Amino acid sequence: MPADFGRSVVAIGVFDGVHAGHRAIVERAKKEATEAGVPTAVITFDPHPNAIVRPDQTPLMLTSVEHRATLLAELGVDALLVLPFTKELSHLSASQFVEQVLASRLHALRVVVGANFRFGHKAAGDVDLLREEGKRHGFEVDAVELLGGEDPVSSTKVRALVAEGDVASAAAALGRPHRVEGPVVRGDGRGRGLGFPTANVEVDGAIAVPADGVYAGWLVRADGTRLPAAISIGTNPTFNGTERRVEAYALDVDIDLYDEEVAIEFAERLRGMVRFDSVDDLLVQMAQDVGDSRRILTIDEENSAGSASDLPRT
Repeated sequence: MPADFGRSVVAIGVFDGVHAGHRAIVERAKKEATEAGVPTAVITFDPHPNAIVRPDQTPLMLTSVEHRATLLAELGVDALLVLPFTKELSHLSASQFVEQVLASRLHALRVVVGANFRFGHKAAGDVDLLREEGKRHGFEVDAVELLGGEDPVSSTKVRALVAEGDVASAAAALGRPHRVEGPVVRGDGRGRGLGFPTANVEVDGAIAVPADGVYAGWLVRADGTRLPAAISIGTNPTFNGTERRVEAYALDVDIDLYDEEVAIEFAERLRGMVRFDSVDDLLVQMAQDVGDSRRILTIDEENSAGSASDLPRT
């Protein structure tokens, strides 16, 4: 941290997904920082704490650290501190964490957390202890009530929705579509021959990918361009595939995406993954999937390039 960083209002959490509940915490911190005339700082951790303290319970992540940083920046955060979650950090007591991070480094004026916040070795610290430490070190604590009442919005809940393929409900909790990212790599080239060339996106294995099936969504290029797409997740059972892939067919465009870093955003699940008896049966269904995607994504049918067999090939 810069030596002259000065006082700040600090929000603390893993913030995986930066969902609606996380935004309530960060927005509270931002408001209080603005009123006090100091920066807003956010502390997050990488990897997820479970990866160190409970490796067998490490969750798939909703966001990479880079995407998390982008989302927090969009909320107006002035500084992001990504703490490497190591065994050494996990062994810090709650008091040591406050002293070494909040007081000595961030000079916290106020600390904003969720009402269920836990910290320190074996999660021994809670909001009450944080308030006690705040009195010792000269900062106040604001605990934000969780959104959703008895069924609060949480990263765990969103992960479960994504795992079920309920990307529409996940988007409602996140406040935006769930997203995966990666480079476009070469696949079997089969989609091109079928008239539906797809971008085969290599997604980090630590990121939560929706359940196998076909989805309507968007392919997002590095420059921010969002292309409506029909998205397939699965092993291509009609062709006896074994490798699980994320493939996006960008509607009505002709572009070369190989080696480009892209993102896939999910709007709605169209159907589960099915093994078809013939390629012709698969093509009929794929044409319907494209039509359903176009409808869901509010693309005007009159502006499309024609029937599925006439769609331009990338």
